[in-house]
Amino acid sequence: MRHYLAGALGAFISVALSSTVLAETLTIATVNNGDMIRMQKLTDDFKAKNPGIDLEWVTLEENVLRQKVTTDIATKGGQYDVLTIGTYEVPIWAKQDWLLPLDNLGANYDVDDLLPAIRSGLTVDGKLYAAPFYGESSMVMYRKDLFEAAGLKMPDAPTWDFVADAARKITNKDKEVYGICLRGKAGWGENMAFLTAMSNSFGARWFDEKWKPQFDQPEWKDTLDFYVKLMKDAGPPGASSNGFNENLALFQTGKCGMWIDATVAASFVADPKQSQVADKVGFALAPDKGLGKRGNWLWAWSLAIPAGTQKAEAAEKFVAWATSKEYSNLVAEKEGWLNAPPGTRKSLYANADYQKAASFAKMTLDSINAADPTKPTVKPVPYVGIQFVAIPEFQGIGTAIGQQFSAALAGQLSVDQALQSAQQLATREMTKAGYIK
Repeated sequence: MRHYLAGALGAFISVALSSTVLAETLTIATVNNGDMIRMQKLTDDFKAKNPGIDLEWVTLEENVLRQKVTTDIATKGGQYDVLTIGTYEVPIWAKQDWLLPLDNLGANYDVDDLLPAIRSGLTVDGKLYAAPFYGESSMVMYRKDLFEAAGLKMPDAPTWDFVADAARKITNKDKEVYGICLRGKAGWGENMAFLTAMSNSFGARWFDEKWKPQFDQPEWKDTLDFYVKLMKDAGPPGASSNGFNENLALFQTGKCGMWIDATVAASFVADPKQSQVADKVGFALAPDKGLGKRGNWLWAWSLAIPAGTQKAEAAEKFVAWATSKEYSNLVAEKEGWLNAPPGTRKSLYANADYQKAASFAKMTLDSINAADPTKPTVKPVPYVGIQFVAIPEFQGIGTAIGQQFSAALAGQLSVDQALQSAQQLATREMTKAGYIK
């Protein structure tokens, strides 16, 4: 009997030790926004299903995340096992062999359920290189009560002129109510995401068909003049420091009459647990100037696996869990359908419970479907991308130009000076990279 117990104990210790050895820790780099923070809170579900995998989170502000993740993958640093990256990076990095294709997401994953517009931006040579956690376009979020008090009615498809006029009318600086909140914080994915999408609707473009920068053209002057004047008249103080999270906080606390930004914000501004104005919010398509393009973008925050990881199998299990239909159901069960990650799956938009909870569902889907990255501008261009240009050099050029435009918003530069600097910067970098002679 003693020998039997000793043997059983030895076997138990052996299994315990081997399971300890086998436990893998995935390091996940992610962006500091509401949906990603929620995911971290729900990971007990993943751990229960995958007891051999532990998770370590590195949560960073958007600009910092981009910088650190780009540096790590370009230098093969191997710091992270799962990356949160966007539609801009995926095709560029996949072509550099920096990402692993997601070939084993599991039998129940249903890749065909992903929205075609979102899926195509994450696919290279027929293979999916990142799985979308949420997808977005952009739209107008506005205060119905302020519009009503001013005798205004927001159209479903407003023009920029209507938006600007309404913003000035509903501004009440004495009460700290500002007619419009727009991104001003410098960064290719911060103020330049907004301004690039806006400029498309004004007929502007980053480059002509021969890759010559276009910041010396009247369409860019019209865009930046309009933006700076509107924000001076109807925007909050310190707008040049405001990105997505800062404007979200302003809107939720009743300080913005309108906010034009990512459709993903809709659930946060319409949630009474988070927003003081939840019952007063309306939604409209991003504005246009009558030229055939609206100022809306197309983006997905997605999970990808760097080629340098030693834990690819475990990482793919996590990616599959976090971007699955089951995850959406888990969010709905814990926090209501309103908060299900939007913009990625057809099944969500066919779900009656979601449609009932999310008054913005149709507007989000329409905005995503209307965005065409292959024809982003009024005039022809040699690039793909709506709020970005899908070339590796864009990240550096976009951020440098974003700093000039943020300075113009802050009053440190004139619009003309900012555009002149932008033209010089872009011309120098595109010449150095060999796009122009």
